[in-house]
Amino acid sequence: MSSHRGFAAEHLRPFGTTIFTEISRLATEHGAINLAQGFPDFDGPEHVKAAAIEAIRAGHGQYARMAGLPELVRTIAASFTAATGVAADPDTEVTVTAGCTEAIAAALLGLLNPGDEVILFEPYYDSYRACVAMAHATPRFVTLRGPDFRIDRQALERAVTPRTRAILVNTPHNPTGRVFTRDELSVVADLCIRHGLIALSDEVYEHLVYGAPLVRLASLPGMAERTVTLSSLGKSFSLTGWKIGWAVAPSVLSAGVRSAHQFLTFAVSTPMQHAAVAALKSPPGYFDGLRADYRRKRDLLADGLRSLGFSFRDPEGSYFIYADHSAVSRRLGLSGDVALSRHLIERVGVAAIPPTAFYEDKAEGSRHLRWAFCKQDSTIRAALDRLHAALG
Repeated sequence: MSSHRGFAAEHLRPFGTTIFTEISRLATEHGAINLAQGFPDFDGPEHVKAAAIEAIRAGHGQYARMAGLPELVRTIAASFTAATGVAADPDTEVTVTAGCTEAIAAALLGLLNPGDEVILFEPYYDSYRACVAMAHATPRFVTLRGPDFRIDRQALERAVTPRTRAILVNTPHNPTGRVFTRDELSVVADLCIRHGLIALSDEVYEHLVYGAPLVRLASLPGMAERTVTLSSLGKSFSLTGWKIGWAVAPSVLSAGVRSAHQFLTFAVSTPMQHAAVAALKSPPGYFDGLRADYRRKRDLLADGLRSLGFSFRDPEGSYFIYADHSAVSRRLGLSGDVALSRHLIERVGVAAIPPTAFYEDKAEGSRHLRWAFCKQDSTIRAALDRLHAALG
């Protein structure tokens, strides 16, 4: 028997276990309050949960249609059109996936060929890099540099080569909290049009914006026919475990997404798809309340972190604070994000994500920690109490 049979496939070996799994394991081991992984510690809306229960009781327990329940894809298409002004055919241009993570994987696996290049902005959500590897494509990186984390036109232009096939954009951005401006996204659009590229736009935090206008990449001139828009139910409805996501794209690109999706999961949870219809038809006031709650949580955590010496700009979107920890680490005699993260978990009892896992340029990420404020106010206050007791 080969000594290598127990190893991961060669193209996945560099990734090991995700940083989210590692930090959450350490948090559990040390009894730390978890402000690391981006899942709420509170539940989603009652009317959405009730719709799921009703769907189960009504016998909706068999496979759904591969591309998604007809009523759900119609609802997603209508929501997309209302947000972008771009018409979407629910039958040929909307695909329901197992969360946005599968939507990302299906888009990259279904639209890339081995040797194609994909431009990623770093820091990036870690599944992007792994999915590019699974597609046997090549990543090229453009760094978003603090404190503004703006898209740099010249750096992006330098990243484009004759082998470039796609640019992957995430707005609102995880982990920096940026909501990219129309001017920034117009740079992306200009390059896509000029070089015949596909744009993948991860908009999973689309409803979590705090004043900055969210510009949809597909809505920019010339982009509707070349953009795959990706999103999900989990972040907007505090139901991350339901794993209901989707991809919206013109039919020629949707065909590629579906070619991979049908062999990754084929179809996703039928009763949860029924409930997703109820969620997406929530009254507009639901999203206003959601944003107000998260703005309050953001400000609560931000005020506490600043008082401890962390520095950052308030996030414009998402539910993360991306904080420079340099002053805190100097005070503690520590160096780098991993060392500080471990210290906070083991000695203070609070977990945050060390974001070097989101960079190829590790030095660029080592000055920061990512904090999640998708938690009950009491959880945030308890974490700040521990931090102040140890660091204040």
